[in-house]
Amino acid sequence: MSTDQATAIPLRSRTSIPHPLDPLSVAECETARQSILKLRGSNVAIRFRAIALDEPLKTELCQFLDAEHSGTLSSNTPRPPRVAKAQYDVVNVNKDVAYTESWIDLDSGDEVRHRAVERHHQAALTTHEFQAFADTCFASPLYNKAIDEFKLPEGFVVTVDPWPYGGPDEDEIAPRYMQGLCFARDTRSGNADSNHYAYPLPIIPILDTATGEIVRIDRLATGGKEDGLKYGTHKASILDHCQPAEYIPELLGIPLRTDLKTLNVVQPDGPSFKVSNESLVEWQKWRFRVGFSPREGATLHDVRYDGRSVLYRLSLSEMTVPYGDPRPPFHRKQAFDFGDAGAGRAANNLELGCDCLGTIKYFDAVMAEADGSASVSKNVRPCTDPGSIGWKHTNFRTGRAVVTRSRELVIQFIITLANYEYIFAYKLDQAGAISVETRATGIVSVVNIDPGKTSPWGNVVSAGALAQNHQHIFCIRIDPAIDGNANTVIMEESLPMPMSKEINPFGNGYEVRQTPVTKSQWIDAEPRNNRVIKITNQSKYNPVSGKPVSYKFTPSATQLLLAHPDSILARRAQFAQHHVWVTKYKDGELWAGGEFTNQSKKEVDGVSDAVARQDIVENEDVVVWNVFGLTHNPRTEDWPVMPVEIFQLHISPSDFFTANPAIDVPGSKNQSSILAPGAKSCCDESGAVQQAASSHLQGTGPDLDPKTNT
Repeated sequence: MSTDQATAIPLRSRTSIPHPLDPLSVAECETARQSILKLRGSNVAIRFRAIALDEPLKTELCQFLDAEHSGTLSSNTPRPPRVAKAQYDVVNVNKDVAYTESWIDLDSGDEVRHRAVERHHQAALTTHEFQAFADTCFASPLYNKAIDEFKLPEGFVVTVDPWPYGGPDEDEIAPRYMQGLCFARDTRSGNADSNHYAYPLPIIPILDTATGEIVRIDRLATGGKEDGLKYGTHKASILDHCQPAEYIPELLGIPLRTDLKTLNVVQPDGPSFKVSNESLVEWQKWRFRVGFSPREGATLHDVRYDGRSVLYRLSLSEMTVPYGDPRPPFHRKQAFDFGDAGAGRAANNLELGCDCLGTIKYFDAVMAEADGSASVSKNVRPCTDPGSIGWKHTNFRTGRAVVTRSRELVIQFIITLANYEYIFAYKLDQAGAISVETRATGIVSVVNIDPGKTSPWGNVVSAGALAQNHQHIFCIRIDPAIDGNANTVIMEESLPMPMSKEINPFGNGYEVRQTPVTKSQWIDAEPRNNRVIKITNQSKYNPVSGKPVSYKFTPSATQLLLAHPDSILARRAQFAQHHVWVTKYKDGELWAGGEFTNQSKKEVDGVSDAVARQDIVENEDVVVWNVFGLTHNPRTEDWPVMPVEIFQLHISPSDFFTANPAIDVPGSKNQSSILAPGAKSCCDESGAVQQAASSHLQGTGPDLDPKTNT
């Protein structure tokens, strides 16, 4: 059993500058670090994993937010205590390692809660562990003996990509393991960015991170349809049939396109958004705070439109990537990219003019190093407001078009996890809608395949490189506050009606049926019924429609987890079995797949367990979890770097406003737009044609030739 010692943290008056939702500063991170070092004493070594803000209890934070938004906030307003959560290893003199968590009050420096985590749970991997993995391999006699079995071409060096170990086998007793995918890199170009993924090696070293030793080398099958489960079919000259697959411009070997003209996104008057205290964003009636955590990356908090609350919190909760190659040891090739490693830890430092265009505001993130010292990751979250058409209508009788250019405020972060990149963006528009966008790109994971063979478990994307079939299954956590925290989830469907002389004599009618979710449950997408999830406030009604105010989204009928329900892959990713989960809010319940996913054998305290509580969720503080998947059966066009695969979740107002909230957005003509060479203006003779057509439709102009419309 774990020890979980907690003491009540009283609310008290504080006049310190940080808002309760502001991420930790460097100074606050150092306060937490010093407290931990003092508390644990000098007889042990401390290896820090993370130090981050522990968000206040919801009831306490809501009291503060109510005062903030009502204009009554003052220096005497009670504030939630500002607490840092530190995650670290305590290493005793006998090298025993205990994963530990402490909560530090940043005003007093006191430890207000302490937790020694059960031994069967494994903490998330850190970038420091990833960096040490390759060095351990190269120093291992067992690893070097396996490498020596291959005859590598002159000028090639071995590289290792660290990976989570996945779910251990049913009866396997696995200490804290890490596995590595091995490749060879051609150094003859002298360019360190030469693509090593084109040269996969059929071994996986297994590291015991506690002892720092490579404990075994797993061998990989390299056969195809005819001998897929047979091992040892490869030759010692394992790379002779492989081919280079460069992607950096200077090594491509083909000329780059020269007909692409410069594209600038210019805002001569500056951006339309305003950022205060590095967390508060105000833009086009929207007001919210941007947070950042080592596990989730960027998060949105206290999201309001024109003063009305919409969301309490919005975040990416989890992503699992199971591979569909059944040949051992690939049954353990399953990553939980948020729980196993952490999206925040893997966030890129973004570059102006490359990752983002226009007038950009970048947010930095404070991260903890292995010794607990704070480091600043620069430019991990950009904020920008590009534009597109927001709404438009043309009066066909007069020919007049009224169009507004919609703006979207984009909060984006990009993570790199070995071979793959993921781009995540929160997009808010002027009509009160929010989209969560994911883009998958990077390099597909490949394994070696014998020359001339093909496999049912993937696609040969380059000679000797088999890109394995796999899935990416994401979960977005929506903590709504639709005009307040007491909300009800409605499942709305559009259904056919039987013909009836009384109500449907011609059979064209259909019924819109609404079913309230009364107890926590899961729901699957159903496009044939136009199944929509509405989050409503049953105590607030739209004065025009008479319906409860709400926001809605349509869960996409994407493919869910394909692994067999009895498999460890499925048991540790219960959240990936359904498209929507509705649960009652519980402080600290943020992770769809549970708090501890690294080397898990089943999902513990994830959404499946939350739904099993059968809580009443009608007119309650609810949380809605949306799951969607990308089943990726690779194609040759995905090589050497795949074009982005895009998915968007749209969360839109439904009877929340009395009219289109963007109707007051002014139309404007962009004076910097010019005609392409040879193009005609909309105001030349083609415009005269449009005017003549309009006159004809009104019955006032001359008759037009039906063939030429003139």
